[in-house]
Amino acid sequence: MVGSSLGTSARLLRLLTLMQSRRSWTGAELVARLDVTARTLRRDVDRLRSLGYLVDSTSGVAGGYRLAAGSQLPPLLLDDDEALVVSLGLRTAAAGSVTGMEEAALRALTKLEQVLPARLRPRLSALHASIVPLPLRGPTVDARTLTTVAAACRDHARLVFGYRGNDGADSHRLVEPSGLVHTGLRWYLVAWDVVRGDWRTFRVDRIAGKVTAGAAFFPRSPPEGGLAAYVARSVSLSAYPVRARVLLAAPIAEMAQRISPATGTLESVDDKSCLLHAGAASLDALVVWMSMLGVDFEIREPPEARQHLRRLGDRLYRAAGPSSVAGNAADAGAAPPGPMPKAAPRRAARRRSARR
Repeated sequence: MVGSSLGTSARLLRLLTLMQSRRSWTGAELVARLDVTARTLRRDVDRLRSLGYLVDSTSGVAGGYRLAAGSQLPPLLLDDDEALVVSLGLRTAAAGSVTGMEEAALRALTKLEQVLPARLRPRLSALHASIVPLPLRGPTVDARTLTTVAAACRDHARLVFGYRGNDGADSHRLVEPSGLVHTGLRWYLVAWDVVRGDWRTFRVDRIAGKVTAGAAFFPRSPPEGGLAAYVARSVSLSAYPVRARVLLAAPIAEMAQRISPATGTLESVDDKSCLLHAGAASLDALVVWMSMLGVDFEIREPPEARQHLRRLGDRLYRAAGPSSVAGNAADAGAAPPGPMPKAAPRRAARRRSARR
């Protein structure tokens, strides 16, 4: 009897793992995977339902089973890698940018680590010891707002909300959400603005007031390059008054390590150069940033930036201090040009007097 119970429990866990790994299964597939009869499979499905799992089923030759959301949260099964990922994610959430999630993340992390198998603890300890989160001091995102927006993206439901723009002006938005993009510091919603008839990015921390989900819509094709690329273009270029196109004398792989997608977008030209598209608050900010990249560059747009760069170069040259031909030559390690020193004629006169 004990052996039979252990076999049933193990089979239930195996069935639950399979149903969590894929949205739907046919009865024949589950029978083959579990090596049981169709009758045993039906009994096991009923046992899962008694434990709180909502399992939808369809009859017929092509009938099958699907694990659905119920009224309560049932136990979840995680493999080793999933447990490590969830633990790291909870630790990050505890010090993250979503307001109200810290305490819940710590509680969940404590529960998970309490039942974590011994074989995983050294790996998890090493990962935790190596990761030191830097506390964020900028705006944070309301957890309820974030989950409401995420659900609307999943369900293709229109959203209505108040929004505060870059200039501080408040507006009322009706959008068709496509997805959320996290840059590491900010959460951005990419959505089709129904009133303006174009794609827009919205910083989630600037969404104000109640967020209301409305009618369903048919999803559009995402912006060119995908949501992440669209956000990168928006936050690194569109939001700035000065928009630049700069040729960098370095391969794109090298510059990608110095320039994040949130700062600028890179386009490969050849093996030794790439093109940077970026925005800046002013021409001064642009030319100073370019000079700090450590590579040769050519500002192609805007054209007035080149003249600004010349003026800045003259200003920096003057700031280096007084200069002279002799001083420059001395810095270069060469003797300064000019007339012969006065001591030389005197030595020549003494030599003529001695010969007399």
